[in-house]
Amino acid sequence: MTTPGWNRSLRAEVRTPFGPVAVYVAHLSSVRPHVTGFVTGHRDGNIAALAREVAAEPVRRVVVLGDLNTAPDDHALAPLTGQLALARGGFGFTWPAAFPVARIDHVLTRGLTADTWTLPATASDHLPLAGRLRP
Repeated sequence: MTTPGWNRSLRAEVRTPFGPVAVYVAHLSSVRPHVTGFVTGHRDGNIAALAREVAAEPVRRVVVLGDLNTAPDDHALAPLTGQLALARGGFGFTWPAAFPVARIDHVLTRGLTADTWTLPATASDHLPLAGRLRP
């Protein structure tokens, strides 16, 4: 994946009762304010790199989850949402944890269905997002 200087993702293959699942966990770069507006280049590059990996993934069932630092309807997420289903169930606003007004943490799937919901606040600046996967 495109990296801004540190590791941002992990891929694992999980054996499940309904077969293997490729799981990608990602923490994409944040949108940064700048005098000319918002800078999204690193995040958009992360999304594009992750989308290329998912497109080449040989395992039929795929889950992508994590802090993607973008809203579900952001056009920048299209490289992923064009090939994966975005779980939208439940109260999904996760950021900021003290008064959540944005859904920037996501679960996306291929070959599975996901239900998601938030959990009570922790020490993080995001609410935890929980989910259930079904074949």
